[in-house]
Amino acid sequence: MKFLILGAGRMGYAMVYDLIRSPRVEQIIVADQNVKQLEKIKKRWPDEKIVPVELNVMNVDEVTNLMARSDIAVSCVPHNYNYELAKAALAAKTNYCDLGGGESQVTRTFLLNEIAQEEEITIIPDLGLAPGLVSILAGTAAESLDEIYEVRMRAGSVPVEPQEPFNHSMTSNIDRLIDEYVEDTTIIRDGKTYRVPSLTDTETVEFPKPFGDMEAFLTSGGASTMPITYTGKVQHLDYKSIRHPGHCQQINTLKQLELFSHNQVALRTGNVVPRELISKIFSEKFSDDSADAVLLKVTVTGIRQEKPIQIVWDCIDYGDEAEGLTAMMRMTAFPASIVAQMVVRGDIDKKGVLSQEQVVPAKLFLAEMAGRGITLTMIEREPVLPEKAR
Repeated sequence: MKFLILGAGRMGYAMVYDLIRSPRVEQIIVADQNVKQLEKIKKRWPDEKIVPVELNVMNVDEVTNLMARSDIAVSCVPHNYNYELAKAALAAKTNYCDLGGGESQVTRTFLLNEIAQEEEITIIPDLGLAPGLVSILAGTAAESLDEIYEVRMRAGSVPVEPQEPFNHSMTSNIDRLIDEYVEDTTIIRDGKTYRVPSLTDTETVEFPKPFGDMEAFLTSGGASTMPITYTGKVQHLDYKSIRHPGHCQQINTLKQLELFSHNQVALRTGNVVPRELISKIFSEKFSDDSADAVLLKVTVTGIRQEKPIQIVWDCIDYGDEAEGLTAMMRMTAFPASIVAQMVVRGDIDKKGVLSQEQVVPAKLFLAEMAGRGITLTMIEREPVLPEKAR
């Protein structure tokens, strides 16, 4: 199996970490324009299977040539490149996955479905934690029910020891994080699909110590294609990000002050773009070196054999300091790596642009996650009403 990893940052590093441990992987081309990142990976794993390549992903010809040398390409670069990379994969006749983010980008990628089917190429966007893992878990639970009423997906990376001012750590791309806070999100409520603002509908989600009561609120992108897949099948479906209490209100204040705007503001010293300024501040204030944990809770309620039932998936995962992996890196890159390998092995053989909740073989996927030391706990119980959102 030959892989092309586009992007040698945190998620690219974690992808290589996972792939190099598979005996069936013959080659891993890692491409990035940041030579230092490439050198870091090669120094960490001086294995001839790893081929570092200096590359700007905006160079379509070079990207296409590298894709043509691989069985599958995985995008670990910012989400705004993903649609063009998916088109390049079609031109190269190479399978393709990405780590998602940005509902508009995913919608455009699905417009390539007919061409992908004709070319017999598999494209699976939006892999990772959320979007990605939460959808697979929710889809697995939904398949076991005769009728589905509700799907509630909650997940997030949080610092183990929160610090002011935001009680949050920088474990993912800052621009993607801001997009999740700024862009509207799609939900299903009372059986109807709506576009609603992010940073709303805050609720309390309880976890074991040391976390206790955490907050969860609507953010964009995490539900991925779930609202489309389950329209007409459920009364309620949404995705919310988990954070330490108070974070949503703080970020909402910045949003209301239009500090996430791309519009220039004239100052005495010159023009400034609020979004660029706040991105710089976030990158400095959201510490990226503190220990993190990923918290996850997916709840699916419905009917089985004429009895109401609620299926709940829970997970708390910590980083691996010895291997240089944060919890967010593990819970984002590992699911994507597993699915990408499934495509190359033929465990997923359907062609076209696919939704992970519909095509990922659940038992095999869960076994692969367990083999990587990630514990996903599932319980079945009588339905419990969610706490009233604030």
